[in-house]
Amino acid sequence: MVGIVIVSHSVKIAEGVKELALQMAKGHPVFTAGGTADGGIGTDPIRIQEAMEAANSGDGVVVMADLGSAVMSVGLAKEMLDPDLAEVVKLANAPIVEGAIAATVEASMGSSLEKVLQTAHDARNMDKID
Repeated sequence: MVGIVIVSHSVKIAEGVKELALQMAKGHPVFTAGGTADGGIGTDPIRIQEAMEAANSGDGVVVMADLGSAVMSVGLAKEMLDPDLAEVVKLANAPIVEGAIAATVEASMGSSLEKVLQTAHDARNMDKID
């Protein structure tokens, strides 16, 4: 089963996005790495690495990130992973809320890593108005 990691500068945002995603896909493995180790605003590559490792059940991990430096921290965290795991951890180029919900639902259906990642990417094109 593809795991999901939500990375945000804010613990509250990461946990809120997780809460929304799990409303649609109860029980799916979704992990968060929000804020810094001391609870402040920011990102922590070590916390992100730990979330990636926890989310991995053997089928890969899709990571959602909120802002530019979170993306950089995800890259640093991937560099700290075992190379085999790093190969199947994918950062989605998608909006964090819509992408996380779509990816979590897709993953909960047992879809492949590639399909979950594509579903997250497709969330970029969601129309919100008629």
